[in-house]
Amino acid sequence: MTTTRTTCAYCGVGCGVLATPTGERTATIAGDPQHPANRGRLCSKGTHLGETIGLDGRMLHPTIGKRRARWDKALDLVAKRFRETIARYGPGSVAFYVSGQLLTEDYYVANKLMKGFIGSANIDTNSRLCMSSAVAGHMRAFGEDLVAGSYDDIDAADLIVLVGSNAAWCHPIVYQRIRARCEAGAKLVVIDPRRTETAGEADCHLALKPGSDVALMNGLLAHCRREGVLDTAFLADHVAVPEGFWKALDDGHDLWTIARTCDLPPMELKRFYDLFAATPRTVTMFSQGINQSIRGTDQVNAIINVHLATGRIGKPGAAPFSITGQPNAMGGREVGGLASTLAAHRGFEAADVAEVGRFWAAPNMATKPGLKAVDLFRAVGEGRIKALWIMATNPAVSMPDAGTVRAALATCPFVVVSDVIAETDTSRYAHVRLPAAAWGEKDGTVTNSERMVSRQRAFLPLPGEARPDWWIIKEVARRMGWRTAFAYDRPADIWREHARLTTYRNGGRRLLDLRGRTAIGNMDYDAMAPFRWVERPFTDSRFPMPDGKARLVPVAQRRTQKPLRAWPLTLNTGRYRDQWHTMTRTGLSPKLARHRDEPLVEVHPADTERFGLVDGGLGRVVTPQGDSLFRVQVSESQRPGELFTPIHWTDRQSTGGRTGLLTRSLTDPWSGQPGFKIAPARLEPVTVDWRGFLIARGSVKAPDCLWSTRVTVPGGVLFELAGDGDPAALEAAMPKGARIEASDPARGNRRVAVLDDNRLAAVLFVAASGELPGRDWLIAQLDTKQGPEVLAGRAPDDEPDRGPIVCTCFDAGLKTILATIREQRLADVAAIGEALGAGTNCGSCRPALARILDEELTEAANG
Repeated sequence: MTTTRTTCAYCGVGCGVLATPTGERTATIAGDPQHPANRGRLCSKGTHLGETIGLDGRMLHPTIGKRRARWDKALDLVAKRFRETIARYGPGSVAFYVSGQLLTEDYYVANKLMKGFIGSANIDTNSRLCMSSAVAGHMRAFGEDLVAGSYDDIDAADLIVLVGSNAAWCHPIVYQRIRARCEAGAKLVVIDPRRTETAGEADCHLALKPGSDVALMNGLLAHCRREGVLDTAFLADHVAVPEGFWKALDDGHDLWTIARTCDLPPMELKRFYDLFAATPRTVTMFSQGINQSIRGTDQVNAIINVHLATGRIGKPGAAPFSITGQPNAMGGREVGGLASTLAAHRGFEAADVAEVGRFWAAPNMATKPGLKAVDLFRAVGEGRIKALWIMATNPAVSMPDAGTVRAALATCPFVVVSDVIAETDTSRYAHVRLPAAAWGEKDGTVTNSERMVSRQRAFLPLPGEARPDWWIIKEVARRMGWRTAFAYDRPADIWREHARLTTYRNGGRRLLDLRGRTAIGNMDYDAMAPFRWVERPFTDSRFPMPDGKARLVPVAQRRTQKPLRAWPLTLNTGRYRDQWHTMTRTGLSPKLARHRDEPLVEVHPADTERFGLVDGGLGRVVTPQGDSLFRVQVSESQRPGELFTPIHWTDRQSTGGRTGLLTRSLTDPWSGQPGFKIAPARLEPVTVDWRGFLIARGSVKAPDCLWSTRVTVPGGVLFELAGDGDPAALEAAMPKGARIEASDPARGNRRVAVLDDNRLAAVLFVAASGELPGRDWLIAQLDTKQGPEVLAGRAPDDEPDRGPIVCTCFDAGLKTILATIREQRLADVAAIGEALGAGTNCGSCRPALARILDEELTEAANG
């Protein structure tokens, strides 16, 4: 089979992938050693992409209501309803909500249709939820949305500062580059309220109070000024400093005041400040912990201010560096995918509107920004948006205050969803559903966090009637009356137009300039190698402002939230290592599912005791917006008074874990990005009468009980269960077949197996007390010949349980790792890798391996 060079579907690192089909819907996946972003490495999610390309759950045909429809009929209806809505209520009555999962070409066509032809800027993207504060900060400081660094700067840095980023889990390949640089002598500082896996390997971890980042960075700038390390010549020649900027730093930015505001030990803070001041080659990388805040833009500018004032920008190993969360968040920014921008890094100034309008020959050019994500769905709920098209995203789960979003979707007169998956929490509200191409079938470009454009190429045929997003959008546009403007035959046509627009009347005003690629041929487009559209920004110390100077932006720390009697805890949210967004893709992978197979609420031991919680029990997280159940995990990585929950679980996978129901819809005033990281909360213990699990071959309906979490396993599905009342009702979810049973009524324990032609179809284990057996052996027995002995729940030869999965790439469990350390007397992580393979692929489990080894060696030393 032919191997295809493409790009990973997950985070903004933009790793190159080699995909080799091995069957109709199977492929082997490997890292591309020639791609400069990853140099052949892949994280656990990328490594297991091959497990997610089957057709299970795919949307393969257009539907209108509940009925399958022809493409022509579905497209005609979408065009008709949008056209009628605009005619009756105006262009502001319709909206698109799109996604960083779209390719640049998809994004371009959607943006052109809405802003140039419909005449509204009501097109926003789920990238608003992850990086729009970085965009606003870049615009305020530089005059253009430019990430100032590249991955090469990591290799040249002597100090790397990670702010609000658990890179070991969320950007593993970048993190491995960071670790390699640290092994060569660089220092690593992690600024994060949680002691994450990344923080555990840092030379310095500052577990600051959530929301105090502006104070921390303003204090750092004041310290650098006191220590005389500002670059006065650079400031004088290349940076505009507002009047009174320095005076504002004179008061309240001494070490002791900042330490108190940030709730940090003063000496720890001073250690960081001194290290930064003494290290000119510093890269400060920031991510969702900075952006996802109602003060996100100010936090971004506080970081940039320090780099500008000390001249640590435009030089090797010195940059403020935003690392994005989605595979094409950057490409969407380049073509105006945000409601607040126009294509080609233009804004809504009159000159920009006129230029883009002339280039597109647009009849109805939008003249002002549209509704940002939170305001857009609020407008849907208020009846101001009457027709909404959602592309490649799941806002019923991912938006803050998701219950309100669902209520809005339920009342919208016309909702279109174009997606890969047939049944999502959002698609249930759709009047029309359109089947889109998935990763492996798409063809186009993406841009990663360092401005590197890479090709995403198809290596699988389009299944059923699925079509590329750009094709769907252009077909609707043509049916709305704009045939000539949307006469695209292939992605290369769109790319050339996008490239020409970046050069149109540019004259050096914007660094985004794809000159030289505007007339690329189809074959050259197909063969396009990865490239950065600016190799190294600001090396000439000129910035895309009218006077060529960057700006220091005055920012002040606002008062941080104090716990309230009704809401004594603060909720933080984020990602797990092996999952992605709402799990519509990663949830299909049996291997990825086992690292964290249930949604956990992480709680400090002091709060566990304070609120009567039990490690491994259930807890209900409650906020003013809603509530949801989680499995309780006691963790000293949390600050007292703070909780952490993951963002991934949906109604399709669990009766709990719905973080989107809990977060507030408050947004940053500059960027419109929601503040996912700080929400007032409380946590209540939930008592259950029994615990259990159901393992079944193929796919079965979720059991009806208080706690039911679905996990994909090889050949079937696992449900982790808990509840009250009579557990006998669980058996209704089991498939039909011959049953064998064992029960202990005195202890409330029951075990049931279903055999189909003597082959195991399902097992149900329930216990009111005592331990349940491990799941791995039983999962391995699915579809094998069995008898009553399967009810023992373990192998006859007492095969050892490998324990919770630590290394997904090599299926290494905790118990296996501990046994190997003891038996072979291993002394370092490299030795574990040699023995088990663990940590030798993507490396994202290496912090966990180091912690396990350290704890084991400490315990052995203490006897």
